[in-house]
Amino acid sequence: MKCAIFLMSAGLLVGSALGAPLVWPINQDEAQVPAYHLPELLEAEDGAEVKSAADWRWQRRPELLRLFEEQMYGRAPGRPALAYEVLEDAVAALDGKARRKQVRVYFSGKREGPFMDLLLYVPAQATGPVPFFWGLNFQGNHAVAADPGIRMARPVPGPRPKPAEARGSQAERWQVEWVLAQGYGTATACYEDIDPDFDDGFANGVHALFPEIEARRDGATWGSLAAWAWGLRVGMDYLEAEPWCDARCVALHGHSRLGKAALWAGAQDERFSVVISNNSGCGGAALSKRCFGETLGRINTSFPHWFAQNFQQWNGREAALPFDQHQLLALVAPRGLLVGSAEADLWADPEGEWSAARHAAPAFVLLGETGLAPDFARVNFAVAAGNPACWQRPGKHDVTARDWQRWTAFAQARWGK
Repeated sequence: MKCAIFLMSAGLLVGSALGAPLVWPINQDEAQVPAYHLPELLEAEDGAEVKSAADWRWQRRPELLRLFEEQMYGRAPGRPALAYEVLEDAVAALDGKARRKQVRVYFSGKREGPFMDLLLYVPAQATGPVPFFWGLNFQGNHAVAADPGIRMARPVPGPRPKPAEARGSQAERWQVEWVLAQGYGTATACYEDIDPDFDDGFANGVHALFPEIEARRDGATWGSLAAWAWGLRVGMDYLEAEPWCDARCVALHGHSRLGKAALWAGAQDERFSVVISNNSGCGGAALSKRCFGETLGRINTSFPHWFAQNFQQWNGREAALPFDQHQLLALVAPRGLLVGSAEADLWADPEGEWSAARHAAPAFVLLGETGLAPDFARVNFAVAAGNPACWQRPGKHDVTARDWQRWTAFAQARWGK
């Protein structure tokens, strides 16, 4: 089976000589997965074997970061001149279970520039810094908990404005009270505060802050996923200064496209002690070369703004791809990595997510971690302990209370009581 069938005409992929739209075939049959060969993880570009932690840190890790940056996610700018405005501080919330804080982060250091609103909770009984879970949300901060004190999200510009979600409409996905009950804090911001999720030529969001980059945009310039990852790293800049947060113990998490962003942010930024991807699929934790579920051609056609333009050259050419997602996962090593999947989420390729973690494990072992437990069955709430770790539950593309129970247990094993 080939990943895609296409004709090349004047350098463009077209569906026929008449220029009909290309239809990317979708495979969800394991028997139809093509034979593939994964690029070597512990072999440097010059062919040298990576034998030590020093080889990894000073040679192989920089090579892989550069490869993913130039060929997939795109180059992002450095840390901006941030400014913070505390909108409220230490307000009792959630029936006395928590203290709430809301902070506005100005990406340009100026109030007239773009910003994201952070929502933070800590357990009411906390007397000092606590570990934190930090991740972006889809619908606005007000949707993560039925708390009337959360500021409503502002409208996001775009061709199809989203209807306003009700307060607490995403509470099942966030399990704020569960996290607090484990003794942890939680922080979130809406991903579209960073970059609106539509193909606007990068005119809105944080891209507009860097006209000198946009003026010379090329195939390796950052897309929206890199922007969301950049915003996650900016959020970590804030958390390092937040008195409520023990910045040594921050778990970065994300679901679906935000799981992709979390993996890229976690690969780049070693301040995150735990990285959790949930149902991140193509462009996240799943191997591209399997051509199962969502493929490169399909994702780059549906979401042309997500990745660097260079990534589109691999549409339908997964067999020739010189890297794959096991190498991305390995960039988290030796920190904690948990890859979460759902049995019925074939679009995100659970088998491909597990296989990527398995092939990333040698880097973790090289750096002193246990690697992936060998007896992972991938069914019925299966857990593969160790580091990296995998978790698969029955069900669909979603975040559930069972996911959060597994995430907090994994983090606790890394952080201790």
